[in-house]
Amino acid sequence: MSGTRKRGATVKAPGKAPAKAPAKPRPAAVPAEAAPIEAGGLPPVPSQPPAPPVAPPAAVPVPPAPPGLAHLPLPLLVMPMGLGGVGLAWREASVSLGMPGFVGEVLLALTALVWLLVVGAQALRALRHPEAMWAEFRHPVRVAFAAAPTIGLLILSGAVHPYAPGFGAALWCIAVPLHLVVAMGILRRLLAGRGEVAMLAPPLLIPFVGNILAPVFGARMGFHDASWMIFGVGLLMWVAITPLLLYRLIAGPPLPLAMRPSVAIFLAPPAVGALAVIALTGEAHSLSLTFTGVALLMAAALLSLAREFAWVPFSLSWWGFTFPTAAFAVLLMAEGFHPLLAGLALAVTTGLTGWIAWRTFAAARAGVFLRPEAH
Repeated sequence: MSGTRKRGATVKAPGKAPAKAPAKPRPAAVPAEAAPIEAGGLPPVPSQPPAPPVAPPAAVPVPPAPPGLAHLPLPLLVMPMGLGGVGLAWREASVSLGMPGFVGEVLLALTALVWLLVVGAQALRALRHPEAMWAEFRHPVRVAFAAAPTIGLLILSGAVHPYAPGFGAALWCIAVPLHLVVAMGILRRLLAGRGEVAMLAPPLLIPFVGNILAPVFGARMGFHDASWMIFGVGLLMWVAITPLLLYRLIAGPPLPLAMRPSVAIFLAPPAVGALAVIALTGEAHSLSLTFTGVALLMAAALLSLAREFAWVPFSLSWWGFTFPTAAFAVLLMAEGFHPLLAGLALAVTTGLTGWIAWRTFAAARAGVFLRPEAH
């Protein structure tokens, strides 16, 4: 029938276009890396877009440690050693070279004042900031400077002995046991297996080999037997420790730049050892000349490095030059070397110590020693 519509037929409305069927969504393109793999394999894992970077949490600002006595460096204790050594050199020069005698006495008086100031400041620091002082004693290098005050006291005992023999002898009797206690404490640390490679630095000679200095004054005060025993301690420690320090310099790790002037401490043991032998035996002979030969070799090596030392910025390790060069100047005068050579050594140690003292005073005036150490 004409009026009957066939099922499925499309009837066009007059004047209208036929409606289109909705388009089916096309499948998204599959990345190449997400294509199916060969039969028998695992289905690929579709790649994920990288996660946006997560900003790190804002760091909490740590306020710098306030300046104060807690930061006072322990190496300041070597100042009386250097000043006193130069004072003793000028006292010897007044006899051997005819230099003015008052220069040495003024320097030795200044040494006593500086010793009281730096030792008193460190004692006050220990009372107010004991944790800071204990940190110094646990430090592998700075712990060696704990023996510097006793060496300064030995120098003061020799300085006052010509004027007050009893007082000088009393200072010697106080300084020697205290120095041995410090050396024993560090040796105990090594024997207990708590030592570190960083301890193998030239300042380690101060507590151990510093014992060689005691006979220089003790023999003249009448402590002959005790001086020989202490000399044996210092000599044995020198022979034992020096090869270890040289090995550290050869095999590493290298000394920090600021510590390189401390290698001048190598000059002190042979120079002071020769003076100790002269004091113990009463004359310069073959044994003292043996030490003198080593001192001359070390002095020549240090002098050849002068150009390299000139590039090292100033730090407290420069005080390592003062006492050894002063002891070397005294040795040249005691052994009867040419006055020109002895006078040149005296001039070098005086000028060097003066420059180092001036730089130290300038740093102290600027408050450098009361601020935290820069790392």
